[in-house]
Amino acid sequence: MTAPRPAIPVHLITGFLGSGKSSLIRRLIDQKPADERWAVVINEFGRVGIDQAMFEARDDLVVKGLPGGCLCCQLAFVLQASLVNLLHRHRPDRLIIEPSGLGHPAGLIEVLRGEGLADALAVRDVIALLDPRRLDDPRARSHETFRDQLVMADGVALTMTDLATPEQVRAANAWLGEFWPRKQWVREAPHGELPLALLAAGGGHADGDDAPTSALHRAAREGASRPPEDAAPAEREPAPGRPVRETGAALGHASLGWRWHAAERFDLDRLAARLGELPVGLRVKGVLHTSEGWRLYNRAEGLVSLGDTAWRRDSRLELIGEAGALPDAEALEALLEACRVRG
Repeated sequence: MTAPRPAIPVHLITGFLGSGKSSLIRRLIDQKPADERWAVVINEFGRVGIDQAMFEARDDLVVKGLPGGCLCCQLAFVLQASLVNLLHRHRPDRLIIEPSGLGHPAGLIEVLRGEGLADALAVRDVIALLDPRRLDDPRARSHETFRDQLVMADGVALTMTDLATPEQVRAANAWLGEFWPRKQWVREAPHGELPLALLAAGGGHADGDDAPTSALHRAAREGASRPPEDAAPAEREPAPGRPVRETGAALGHASLGWRWHAAERFDLDRLAARLGELPVGLRVKGVLHTSEGWRLYNRAEGLVSLGDTAWRRDSRLELIGEAGALPDAEALEALLEACRVRG
């Protein structure tokens, strides 16, 4: 008689927009035991899908991107079907799920413990990321999803502490200390550095202590329709000179993004200048073929970083902001077109 396979440990890495989730996951992957195969599922609120470009393809790592909504509501059926397929094909030793920055952990845990997945998966500690600087904005402390992500977390990683002041870090620790039940741990994670041992030692997220899903997420989930069996819709491939524009709106936020043919290049200086003129409150990220090679562009909380990437499939750019805060799509597309390298 064949012994049942052990349940695959699942780690949820939550955190609001721009908190550094993908960077932290990359640091965890750097610590992966050589004999293990991991799977990473990345959910982006925007429809373009950029964060997956931060991970290089390799035999011991499976990366699945699910852009275009929130896993706990709009894409709940998509997630369920995608995970069943992923587990059947790859049987990873560990699964990491990065929900959208607007995702609610309660709805996601409900999916992971639902029919067809509960026996195969073991939900471990929920880890929330918090940039201490965000607490300077009173709107953050009162934002329902932002608070719920931290309330439900078993452990909290304080990111961007290399950019925060000591006072901001102390204030974040004091604020988290007021939560009940108390966090199992609160750890500083500058540059996304977090010991893998914290995940490996985690016991598991307990039943019955989940915050109720917010009204916005419940409404979005009720409005979502069940997709075909194999879940995520196919991307339209951009043709030279004809970028594909994608827009979306839900949960009080909106996204605007583009994909360009891989052969098209942008002047990096001109492009950086145009993006720098966008309103500071917007989340901006991209993977772009530029005059200086392929680059990852990331702007969160007004801070810009550029990095190298192995991505070569196409150029992508996305803006995310509160509803009504995004620039005019036609006007911005014309400005971006003027940044292209001719000839």
